[in-house]
Amino acid sequence: MKVTRITNMPVQDEAGRIYYIVRVDTDAGIHGLGEVGISKWGRAISSAVDHLAELVIGADPWETERLWQEMFRSGFFPADKVYCCAISAIDIALWDIKGKSVDMPVYKLLGGPVRNKIVCYPHTQGSSLDELVDNCKQAVDEGWKFVRWGQPETGGELEGSGISELEPVKSMRMAVEQMTKVREAVGPEIQICFDVHTRLDTAHVVQMCRDLEPLKPFFIEDPIRSENQGSYRNLRRQVNLPIAAGEQWASKWPFREVIEEELIDYARIDLCIVGGITEALKITHWAETHYIDIVPHNPLGPVSAAACVALTMASSNVGVQEMPRRPGSYATELFPQQIEWEDGFAWCPDMPGLGVDIDMDAAERAAVDPHGWLPRLRREDGAITNW
Repeated sequence: MKVTRITNMPVQDEAGRIYYIVRVDTDAGIHGLGEVGISKWGRAISSAVDHLAELVIGADPWETERLWQEMFRSGFFPADKVYCCAISAIDIALWDIKGKSVDMPVYKLLGGPVRNKIVCYPHTQGSSLDELVDNCKQAVDEGWKFVRWGQPETGGELEGSGISELEPVKSMRMAVEQMTKVREAVGPEIQICFDVHTRLDTAHVVQMCRDLEPLKPFFIEDPIRSENQGSYRNLRRQVNLPIAAGEQWASKWPFREVIEEELIDYARIDLCIVGGITEALKITHWAETHYIDIVPHNPLGPVSAAACVALTMASSNVGVQEMPRRPGSYATELFPQQIEWEDGFAWCPDMPGLGVDIDMDAAERAAVDPHGWLPRLRREDGAITNW
């Protein structure tokens, strides 16, 4: 069996959400699907996928380790984040092919299930405090065991500019009020995940986390920017809440410092950025030796969700799985076959590959050019803040 074609397939669902899918075909009539982690970089990543295809077409899709090394290292300069996104999508698709070729779910190829299902958390944002509380209560009523939202903005969009305001001190106070109200509404048994989203400076995070301690969040996610992993030493000394980080890191190397020095409690591996299943599996086992649980980052679509759940079903050190919305409740015209979900838990069906597929006719109708920018944030003085 040889790879014959690699196709970029960015698509948009009926709600306007973009999923950047990569399809890998073989001469055995078996295809696999992968997903790109940063769709807004789509034009650059599509070129990277086409470039990497020169190395992969004609190869045996079972040689995932060799192909990963070829893709990451063949340019002499190690792959950057753009190329790692492309590698991720191709690698995930190759694992999908491997499972289909032997009539086996991917999670069984990864060692077999250590659990039957994985607990998940949804996205329960709200444009106001009341809406946030209502959304969290609704999620609990639907069976979710977790709720999650992010560091609040302090001012709305400025005249259609795509720019909103986030003034740190005010946002800190709002975050404490939000979590207080949500904790009162959902009770002590429901877990709360709070995403700072790299929006605050270290001093602000430290003070906010001290104020949040009595509310017992499950973790504080991305409390500081991700470029300097060593800065987590300073944070670790001052914060007494569980820390989750890693979604912006491509490949195993940025995880080295925080794993070996045990600077985080949860590794937020993004399979669609970090280098696919091949690389995520290595980071997962490495984290296990330091008793760090993985919480795979999954803000994307059904293919990413399936890859994440395959990994978490086959890994012992797992905290929770991000699942923005219930599988099977969205993008069903594009992805009529998705993984399973019930009562706050997800699992991959016992079928070959990842357990997700795409309708090619629907994909052709939904094709889109992925580009553009995320919303932007500014402080009161006009200085930039991470989105």
